[in-house]
Amino acid sequence: MINDYLRRFRAGLVAHLDLPLLLIVLCLMTIGLFTIYSATYYATNRTGDQVLNLAVGFILMLAVARLSPQKLMRFAVPLYVAGVVLLVLVALFGITVNGSRRWLSLGFTRIQPSEILKIATPLMIAWYFQKHEAALNTRHYIGACLLLLIPFALIAKQPDLGTAVLVGSAGFYVIFFAGLSWKVIIGLVVAGASAAPFLWHMLHDYQRRRILTLLDPSSDPLGAGYHIIQSTIAIGSGGSFGKGWLEGTQTHLEFIPERHTDFIFAVFSEEHGLLGNGILLVLYLMLIGRGLIIAANASTLFARVLAGSISLSFFTYAFVNMGMVSGILPVVGVPLPFMSYGGTALVTLFLGLGMLMSIQSHRMLVKQ
Repeated sequence: MINDYLRRFRAGLVAHLDLPLLLIVLCLMTIGLFTIYSATYYATNRTGDQVLNLAVGFILMLAVARLSPQKLMRFAVPLYVAGVVLLVLVALFGITVNGSRRWLSLGFTRIQPSEILKIATPLMIAWYFQKHEAALNTRHYIGACLLLLIPFALIAKQPDLGTAVLVGSAGFYVIFFAGLSWKVIIGLVVAGASAAPFLWHMLHDYQRRRILTLLDPSSDPLGAGYHIIQSTIAIGSGGSFGKGWLEGTQTHLEFIPERHTDFIFAVFSEEHGLLGNGILLVLYLMLIGRGLIIAANASTLFARVLAGSISLSFFTYAFVNMGMVSGILPVVGVPLPFMSYGGTALVTLFLGLGMLMSIQSHRMLVKQ
């Protein structure tokens, strides 16, 4: 009897997994573990801790994958409201570290509520569009923009530009997949470009320095420009085929800052070169492409826009991280998905992955 139960449990578990997604992510996880091992080889090795982080994320992914999209919808409103309330509490009572108020103390630990909104915001906006699917009009798109603006503004004020970009883009992707007109998008781009001089004065000093350093890293080679200079040296020194695993000089002489987290791409590039980068890009393109296929086959508006948003969020993570490490974007705190060392951000990525698998495995359910 116990054996029959275990067999049914395993069969049900496998039924909710999407094999292409799983294989792609396993490849990225494996590459990430080897790269973290190399990055921390001569320091405090973080590989064991990352294995634990991946295990926790993987278990959460399995749990979410078993939930139907209809059940996921039930979490949208309470999760979003709780996240926004926590962001307000952070603004009022949060812990300030290095000039940023991003954490809330619970006594025995502290949490970063903005991470919750990476999932809660697109989930809430997708729920909102599903609720009004029968009669979508301009008023509903304005309402969705307000739902996005609230957490975006609260996170940007902390300030946490990296997380604000991720939350903002995830919410925007939902609105885009729900049918936002290209005329509106072009209008927003023109308006944003026109407002750039005013927005410049609204940025914090450290944010303006990051942009100026991006344009000319040599203006502050030992300060704000140090990260970009060292990471681009590492990428360039990798050449076509790289220096080999554990052979990166920029890495092991500790020139690359945050080499196991935000700048892990520089470590990988130095050791594996252009060839390795090409393989990595193909894996991310496959991950995004598989996610968009799942979105296209989804059975409800909620599932379709949510899957599309999660898929393009993977793109945003990878593009922003690789862009900042390569010196084409300002330095912001965005990890490389499924490769960078971390806990909370990794859990968020696995939750998104679980939602994609849920949408794929329940795609044949009757629309409710």
